[in-house]
Amino acid sequence: MSFGRLERPTGDRPMSDINVTPLVDVMLVLLVIFIIAAPFMAGRLALELPKAEAPATAPAAAEAFVSLALDAKGQLHWNDEPLAEDALRQRLQETARRNPATELQLRADAAAPYGRVVQLIGLAQSAGLSRIGFVADSAPPAAR
Repeated sequence: MSFGRLERPTGDRPMSDINVTPLVDVMLVLLVIFIIAAPFMAGRLALELPKAEAPATAPAAAEAFVSLALDAKGQLHWNDEPLAEDALRQRLQETARRNPATELQLRADAAAPYGRVVQLIGLAQSAGLSRIGFVADSAPPAAR
C-alpha cells in the first residue's frame, strides 16, 4: 500500500519585486526634456546697452507740486487757503501752463462725496495736469 502526499503542488509565486526599468526610462525622458526646455524658461534678453558719461551736476531739484484739499463740507483749499470753484479752474490752467509736469496732490476728506473727487480729477486733467497723487494718512483709523 502506498501512501501519497497530501500536499498540493504550488503554482508560480507572484513576483514581489518592483520593475524599475519603466520608471527609469520615464525619468530619463523627463530629464532630457527639462534640459532642453530650461534655457527657454529663463526668458532673458541679452542687451549690450550703450554707455555715456553723465555730466557732474547737482541733484535735481525737488519736483514741483501743488496741494488741493477737499473737506467734508465740499470746501476747496489750494495750498491751505480757501478757494472758489472758478478760481480753481484758473489756478489749474495757470499751473499747467507754467509746468505741465507739476503734480497735483489731492487730499480728500473721507466723508467727501466720491463724485466730487472725480470732478476735481476731471478739472485737473482738462486743464492739462496729468500727474495726480492721492494723499492719505499712514495711521490706521481708530476703532469704533
